[in-house]
Amino acid sequence: MLNLLWLGMIVTAVALAAWNGRLPALTEGAFDAARVSVMEIALPLVGLTALWLGMMRLADEAGLIRLVARALRRPLRWLFPEVPADHPAMGSMLMNLAANMIGLTNAATPLGLRAMKDLDRLNPHPGVATNAMCTFLALNTSSVQLIPMTAISLLAVRGAAQPTAIVGSALLATFCSTAAGIAAVKLLQRWSPLPAGRPDASAAGPQNPPRDTSGASSQPPERAGRPDGATTPDQGGQPASPPPLGWPGRVVWAAFLGLMVVCLVGLTRHPPAGLAEASLPVRLLNALSLAAVPFLLAGLPLFAALKRVPVYERFIEGAREGFQVAVRIIPYLVAMLVAIRMFREAGGIEALAAVLGPVLRAVGFPIELLPMALVRPLSGSATIGLFADLADTLGPDHLVTRMGGTLLGSTETTFYVAAVYFGAVGVRRVRHAVAAGLLADLAGVIASVAVCRWLWG
Repeated sequence: MLNLLWLGMIVTAVALAAWNGRLPALTEGAFDAARVSVMEIALPLVGLTALWLGMMRLADEAGLIRLVARALRRPLRWLFPEVPADHPAMGSMLMNLAANMIGLTNAATPLGLRAMKDLDRLNPHPGVATNAMCTFLALNTSSVQLIPMTAISLLAVRGAAQPTAIVGSALLATFCSTAAGIAAVKLLQRWSPLPAGRPDASAAGPQNPPRDTSGASSQPPERAGRPDGATTPDQGGQPASPPPLGWPGRVVWAAFLGLMVVCLVGLTRHPPAGLAEASLPVRLLNALSLAAVPFLLAGLPLFAALKRVPVYERFIEGAREGFQVAVRIIPYLVAMLVAIRMFREAGGIEALAAVLGPVLRAVGFPIELLPMALVRPLSGSATIGLFADLADTLGPDHLVTRMGGTLLGSTETTFYVAAVYFGAVGVRRVRHAVAAGLLADLAGVIASVAVCRWLWG
C-alpha cells in the first residue's frame, strides 16, 4: 500500500505543480524536507532513542516490564492474540501506550520503536507487517491521550476563557478514534492475509522463537559473550529473574515513591498559568505528565540497582541498540517526508479542499476545519500551525476552534508514524496498517465535530 501512496503523492505533486506553476517551490520543498528529515528529526531522535532504550534495558533486567505486562494480561491478550503473554513485547507496547496517554511524546516514540523491535523478533515473515504490528500501529495512530497539552497551551496563550474545556471533548473523540482503529484493524486483517506457507507469530515465543536458517547464531555479538549466561530478549527469551528486593531495598524504594508523591502534590497545587482554573483531575493529570519523565529517569536505574543489576553496563547496551534503530529509520523518513512536502507545496491540500468543500458543507462539516483534517495524517507541525491560525482568525473560544483543538488531540500523523515504526524494523509491506490508521483518523475528525456540537452547540 505504501508503494502506491508514495508514488501517487510524488506523481500527483509534480503534475499539480506544473499545472499551478509551483515547480520551483516543489523543488525547494523537496530538498528542505530531505534536510529536515535528517537534521531536525532523525538526529535528535537518535539521542532520545538511545536514552529511552537504555532505560528500557534496565526495566527488562529488573523485571519491571514483565510485571507491567502481567498486570494487564487479559486486555493485551485480546488485542494481541499472536503475542505470547509473557513476551517482552507486551510490556514494551504497554509502556509506549502509557507514555502516549499522558503526553510524553519525547518518550513515546522511542518506546514504540522498542516495542516494534520486540514484535519483529516474533515475525516469521521478515519485511511483512504481522497482525500484531498492524494493531499496535492502529493504537498509536488513534492517539489515546488524556490531556491534549499542545492544544491547551495554544489556547491559553491566546487568552481562551477556558483553555481546558477541550479535555472532555478530546477524551470522547479519542475514544471514538481508538474504537474505530481497533475495529478497522481487526476487520481488515481478514482481507489482508499474511504470505502463505508459514504461520503468524502465534507460533513463536520465548519457548519457540523464529528459527535462524542462515546457519549462524542469532545471538547478537555484543551479547554472545556475557559471562553470567543470562537469557535476554535479544535471544528470543526472557531476562534471568532478578533477585527479590530485600528490606533495605524496600525502604529505599518506598522513600523514593514518597518523594514523588510530594512532588505531585506540589505540582497539582501550583499548575501552569493555563491550568490555574482547571479542575483537580486535570491539574493532577498535568502534574503526572510533568513528573513522569524525571520519575522514570531516576526510578528505573534506582529500581534496577536495588535488584543488583549493573545499571551502567546494561544502559550502554540498550543505548547502543537505540542508536542503531534510530539510524535505520533515516531512509524511510526521507522518503515519506519528501513526498508529503512535495504534495503540500504543489497545492495538493488546496485541491482536495476545493473538491471536498461542497460535499462537506452539505453535511454540516465546517469548511474552516478542512485544512487541519487533511494535513493531520501528513504533518504534525503543519497541523499545529493551522490550529494556531484558526485560533487567531476565529478566536480561541469559537466553536470551530474548539473542534480544531479536539481534532489535534484525538488524531495522529499516520504516515509519519508508519514510516518511523515500520522503517525501524525494515518492514516494507505494511498490509492494512495504514488503512486502519487513516480510518481511525477519520473517526477522530468526525467525532471531534460531533462531540463539540453536542457539548457547545
